[in-house]
Amino acid sequence: MKVFASMLVAFLLVGTQPRIENANQRLYVSHYENVLGTSLEFKFTSNTEAEAEKAETAALAEINRLSAVFSAYDTNSEFSRWMKQDLNKPVKVSKELFDMLSLFEQWKNRTHGALDASAAVAGKLWVDAAKKQQLPTKAEMNAAVATMQQTHYQLNQQNSTATRLSNAPLVMNTFAKSYIINLACDAALASSKVRAVVVNIGGDLVIKGDVKDQVNVTNPLANAENDAPLAHLLVSNSAVATSGNYRRGEQIGKNWYSHIVDPRTAKPVEGVISATVIAPNATDAGALATAFNVLSLAESKALAATVKDAEYLIITKDGKRVESEGWNELVDPTTTASKTEKNNSVNYGAEKPWDAKYELAVTFEMNAIAGNTHRPFAAIWVENENKVAVRNLALWYNKTKWVPDLRNWYRINGDNFKADKENYASVTGATRSPGKYTIKWDGKDDKGNYVPQGKYTIIIETSKEHGTDEIIRQPMELKKSAKKATAAGNVEISNVTFDFYKK
Repeated sequence: MKVFASMLVAFLLVGTQPRIENANQRLYVSHYENVLGTSLEFKFTSNTEAEAEKAETAALAEINRLSAVFSAYDTNSEFSRWMKQDLNKPVKVSKELFDMLSLFEQWKNRTHGALDASAAVAGKLWVDAAKKQQLPTKAEMNAAVATMQQTHYQLNQQNSTATRLSNAPLVMNTFAKSYIINLACDAALASSKVRAVVVNIGGDLVIKGDVKDQVNVTNPLANAENDAPLAHLLVSNSAVATSGNYRRGEQIGKNWYSHIVDPRTAKPVEGVISATVIAPNATDAGALATAFNVLSLAESKALAATVKDAEYLIITKDGKRVESEGWNELVDPTTTASKTEKNNSVNYGAEKPWDAKYELAVTFEMNAIAGNTHRPFAAIWVENENKVAVRNLALWYNKTKWVPDLRNWYRINGDNFKADKENYASVTGATRSPGKYTIKWDGKDDKGNYVPQGKYTIIIETSKEHGTDEIIRQPMELKKSAKKATAAGNVEISNVTFDFYKK
């Protein structure tokens, strides 16, 4: 299979479109998993697939090059080697690493300490606390704050040197991803004749060129792949970043603690659960999105005012929406943030209709396969006890000619399958762990009508490049009582759970 798609439907139920101004251009899409610790999506508009392939090759090479500079997990990265240097020893570093360290200095000052490369000190404190299932003591948090408040390094711009001044662990995550995405876009545009590029790594993206990209903002309170988004945006030549606490954190006892910590207190943040920022500069967007999770709403508004053309949407713990003045100008006028829900039912005689208070969540993880980070093609659908398909929940594929590789799904749906070549949207949300996805079923069939309560089979079929066709079938009796089932998984996916519950 080829990687690219002349079109790609991420989820068949999402009717969103990138706005390609030139009719001769076509959309090419490619997905990867386990890149920079999360998922990666490329979108290119080009006259030919060959030019899109050139752009992809260049962008991937740039991502790999910069990962070898910034990675805290690669012991051979430039950053890791610098962290092993003796204290008070000036070390000549690359322009990229110097830029990154300089950005942290600047934003630490601009946020009065809310952003700090040494936040990893407090992060580790809470990870260790979760392992012990015991909250950190006041003395431990005070010690962490004292460590983070140290001066950790000194930069000399004239000599391009960085001198470590403390042994505190540092992590470049706040800016590194945005910085890498931006340069990957530039590399793609410089290496080929593509007209537009969108690079999306784990929910942060940069859009450059002749396109208005549809960007859906994930709802932190309902963040399955096919949940309705908070907003549908149209964005061109800008960066989009989202930071939030709803996908990563630590469970200690009955309480959930965000992975985002306030370096000034060593405590996990809690007032804001999601912040999305659109800005011309990628590192500005990434910095603001993270800072908004730490700062008060008043502080966030004041900070945003210092970044030209920055717009934002903040969701607080109690569900309040806080929008910048220009946010609505980015909203796609042809859509609404919340569409009217269909609530139709069909008379099934003696059969009881589906209770709308219940839903089914299917959660799974794409397996990492050495040497192949391409996401597999996948179809997820539901059949009734007569083996009749009642609902298509998700369809991932690249070129339409490869859809028949999903043999079981295509046998059922092939005659009616029609591709909308622009039915695809980018998604911005808090960074996900690589390969982990959730799909929900609300009990409706493909026509929007509720099905009756009863026995159903959820089917997951996957087909990967140079791989085999794999299928999982999970029968469940779905009535007005919570149920949970698990499946062993296969070579393509694992950790599969089917959770039927009251909303």
